[in-house]
Amino acid sequence: MATHARPGSPSSGRRVPELDPDLVEQWQAEGGELVDLFARARERLGGVAALRLGPRPTVLITDPDAVQHVLALHSDRYVKRSHRARLLIGDGVLAATGEAWQRQRRLLQGQFTGPGMRRYEQRITGAARVTAARWAAYARTGQVFDVGEEMRRFALDTIWRSLTGHPLDPATEHELDAVPAVVTALPSLPADGVAARGAVAAELARIDALADRAIAAARDAGAGPDGPGLLHVLTEAARTRPEYTDRLIRDELVTLLVAGHETTASTLTWLYLLLDGNPRAREQALAAGAEGSPERRQALQALVHETLRFYPSAWILPRSAARDDVLAGYEIEAGTDVLVCPYLTHRDPDLWEDPQRFEPARFTTPGRRPAHPGSYFPFGIGPRACLGLQFALRESTVLLEHLLPAHTPRFRSVPAKATYSITVRPDGPTPAVLV
Repeated sequence: MATHARPGSPSSGRRVPELDPDLVEQWQAEGGELVDLFARARERLGGVAALRLGPRPTVLITDPDAVQHVLALHSDRYVKRSHRARLLIGDGVLAATGEAWQRQRRLLQGQFTGPGMRRYEQRITGAARVTAARWAAYARTGQVFDVGEEMRRFALDTIWRSLTGHPLDPATEHELDAVPAVVTALPSLPADGVAARGAVAAELARIDALADRAIAAARDAGAGPDGPGLLHVLTEAARTRPEYTDRLIRDELVTLLVAGHETTASTLTWLYLLLDGNPRAREQALAAGAEGSPERRQALQALVHETLRFYPSAWILPRSAARDDVLAGYEIEAGTDVLVCPYLTHRDPDLWEDPQRFEPARFTTPGRRPAHPGSYFPFGIGPRACLGLQFALRESTVLLEHLLPAHTPRFRSVPAKATYSITVRPDGPTPAVLV
C-alpha cells in the first residue's frame, strides 16, 4: 500500500491512516477475534483504515461510498485474487476470475432470476414441508433437537433438489457431511497447499465420489422427480462448451452446494436465536397479514433482512488492487490487499439507528434504513454480488411461512459467541424443544 503520493502517480491522494501497531500487539496478546481488531480500526480511524497484519498494511473498508467504489463502480480495479475455499470449490464461479468467471456467471445467472427462479418453487416448498413434518413430530414428543442442524438439513435438501431434481436421501446426506467438515477446517489448515489438501484428503475424496455419481446420473438417468436441475444445465453446457469438463462441473456443483446451504443455514439459525431474545418480532411478523398474504411475506422477509444485517452471508470480502487508484481521497497502490467488511458497515451507528437492536421494521418502514447501496450489502454489490440472493431470500421466507406460525423453539442453551470463518456461525450447538 502506498503511504504517500509518488511521482507519476494518478493523483496526490492522502496517506491512509494506519492503526497504531501497539494496538495490534495488544489485540494479539488478548487473543481477540479478527473482527475485534477491525472494529478498533474503524472506531479510531474511520471507514477507510490501514492496519498491519503482515509486512505490508491492509486497507479495511467500511465507509459506504468506499464500499460502492470498490465493489460496484470500479470492480475492475479491485479484483478477487484467490478464494479462501478454493481447496474445496476449485474453479467454481465463486473462485473463478477474468473471462472464465464471466462465462460461468452468464450460464448460471438466468437460473436465479425471474423465470429461472420459478422452476425451483416446488422444490423449495417440498423441502420446507419435510422440515415442517419433522418439527411437528418434535412438538408431539417433546424431543430435544438442534436448531442449527435442522436449518442445515433444510438448506441442504433444498439445494440438492435444485441441483439434481431429487429430494435429499439419508445416504446422500451422510456423504455431504464432508462439505461442512472441510468448510469448518479451512481457517486452521496449513498454509502450504499440499499439506492443506492432505489434512482433508478423506473428506475431499468423499465429495469427489459423490459429485462423480451425481454427474453420471444427470447424464444417464435424465431429470429427477422434480424435473431437471442445475446439474443438468451444466452437463448440457458440456455438449457445446469444451471448457465444461467433468472437473469444472464438479467444481460448480460443490460451489453451489457450499454457497447454497452454508449461508442460508447460518442465517436461519441466527434468525431463531435473535427471535429467542426478541419474541415480539415474531408476533409482529405474524400479525402483519393473513397466511399467504403479501403483507405477511414482506414481514417475514424483513426478519431475514434484519438477521442478514447482523450476520451477513460473507462477513468480509477480500479484494486486491489491480492498479494504482485514489479511494475516498486516499492513495491506494497496486497490489494492496483491501478488505470490505459488511459486518461492520451494517453495525455502524453513523448509518443505522441503534444498530445493536434487532428491529425488522427497518426494512418495512420507509426512511428507517440508509438509502446508500453501500450501507447494506449482505450478498455483496456490483458484478460479483452473490448469484443466489433471490434464491436464499425465497427459501428462507418459505420455511418461515411453514414453521413460524406453528412452533417456537425454546433453547436449552445458546452459543456464547460467533465463529468468523467463511460465514459467521454460532460457535456451538443450539439445542431446543418446541412450544
